[in-house]
Amino acid sequence: MSKLLLKPKGGTGLVTRVTPQNAGWTYVGFDLYRLAPGETVSAETESREACLVFVSGRGKASAGDKDFGLLGERMTPFEGKPWSVYVPESSHWSVTAETELELAVCTAPGLGGGLPPRMIAPDDIGQEVRGKGTNTRYVTNILPESEPADSLLVVEVITPGGHTSSYPPHKHDQDNLPEESYLEETYYHRLNPRQGFAFQRVYTDDGSLDETMAVEDGDVVMVPRGYHPCAACHGYDLYYLNVMAGPKRTWKFHNAREHEWLLGA
Repeated sequence: MSKLLLKPKGGTGLVTRVTPQNAGWTYVGFDLYRLAPGETVSAETESREACLVFVSGRGKASAGDKDFGLLGERMTPFEGKPWSVYVPESSHWSVTAETELELAVCTAPGLGGGLPPRMIAPDDIGQEVRGKGTNTRYVTNILPESEPADSLLVVEVITPGGHTSSYPPHKHDQDNLPEESYLEETYYHRLNPRQGFAFQRVYTDDGSLDETMAVEDGDVVMVPRGYHPCAACHGYDLYYLNVMAGPKRTWKFHNAREHEWLLGA
């Protein structure tokens, strides 16, 4: 199995953990918790900021000195927009599940921005449609660069069955602004129905990295560099939650030259 593909460990509690240390990179962290009603998870952000995404289910959340009360309304990531909480560095956060809850904890370095904790409600989040034909996908911008944070960029995408996504292939592995930004990235995948699978390829121009993975419900793919397109199989819609971070908080990507013609097709 590819070292870029992480399977969930167990069915409850902390089932996935990506850290700069175990990923061999610098910026992005990603934890996925599956909590039963009444269970609580909490942590100190220390030198990192966090975005808590309620992937599915409801729970009570607090961060710093703010009690946000009961958040969450969708029971699967395929219905509606998520509730989220931004937590700055040097803060404490806590979430207690009211229903079965799937909570994503997205982290990246804090930069001393002095931002307060805040709730990100569904009505605060923009959505857009990208692509056309069988490259159409639906994007929910949870924490885009237009909203305040130090390092984090967080987005959800739903790709209908039979469609491609993150396509034409693009990359963002060069700190070469304004043409391209360096961003590490994780993909947290869900399938509907759950028994489905999709494909993701991560590859570079020189072939030093070239991995093609069958991703199943609950898998995480790490993208340290290179192009990273996805394909959803017929009959199974693909959801993924992206976390990106790098030395500069901007998303500037480079399309694979041989496939860029597709943008005008």
